Amino acid sequence: MTFRNVPNIKLSQLRTFVAIAEAGGFARAAAQLDLTQSAASRQIIALESELGVSLFDRNGQHIRLTVAGEDLLRRARRLLVDADSLAERAQALRGGQSGTLRVSASTQVLESVLAPFLVHYQQRHPGVEVQLLESPLDRHIQLERGEIHLAIMPALDAQRFSRRLLYPIYLLAVVARAHRLARRAVMDVAEIADEPLLVLKHGFGARAWFDGACSAAGLRAKILLESGAPATLVALAEVGHGVAVIPSNVPTLGRAVHSVLLVQGEEPIGRWSSIVWNPRRFLPPYAEDFVDELVARVRRDFPGREYGRRAPPLRRPSESTE
Repeated sequence: MTFRNVPNIKLSQLRTFVAIAEAGGFARAAAQLDLTQSAASRQIIALESELGVSLFDRNGQHIRLTVAGEDLLRRARRLLVDADSLAERAQALRGGQSGTLRVSASTQVLESVLAPFLVHYQQRHPGVEVQLLESPLDRHIQLERGEIHLAIMPALDAQRFSRRLLYPIYLLAVVARAHRLARRAVMDVAEIADEPLLVLKHGFGARAWFDGACSAAGLRAKILLESGAPATLVALAEVGHGVAVIPSNVPTLGRAVHSVLLVQGEEPIGRWSSIVWNPRRFLPPYAEDFVDELVARVRRDFPGREYGRRAPPLRRPSESTE
């Protein structure tokens, strides 16, 4: 049996197409791909000729995807993920325990969890180059596109991916040791609503948990400062300039502060952390080792472990390892 009129599409053409669509123009995409603009343009013309459709509407310096281009962009991304997975699987089948592992996590996870873990992982896997990405907001997109192998994020935010649970993260109120609330171990979120509060900016998980608890309780919090730096909030709380609301994986060791576990009713406020991967993408053996070893390590010790003794346990979601 023979197949006629099957397009002769090259992966390099698909990569150029995806890069142009994501960058919003030929010049920026060409720079990212280390191509000349004319070479990128020739690849797109060749791809459009093979497919028999126009991928972009060109209007002077501006371009936008056609209807056909929008449809084929999603398929091109999937094909590139599959092609990368095929290459990684071939490398694994050759018996190699070496390669690059890309892991994305928030700043506080990089500092409090991955930094101490990596010392031991690299000793056991010297052939693996671990590349860390600090990206608090776009880990879902990175996983979908195959830009990373693993991400660490709240379990409830990762339900469409495969995941293993790591540890619970609690919401805390941090105060100076001389503060009147420093005698408390557990406190309802309603009790700090009238305090001048130092909170994380929108986009952080802990801020969403806090806002959700306040909304459910009908509270209007008194926000003194919003910051993207948890350490800044702790430093201000240490000198008595407000009450910091932070997750329990933010280090406070060495600070003259006291941390109070926040609850709503009798339930602690927080989420389970998880390590996540895209089930459509091949996971190299050394990435599987990374997952297994990190899970084993945090079962013995994790940031904020002591707060779990102060209240009923945080509700544990199910794991998914398909």
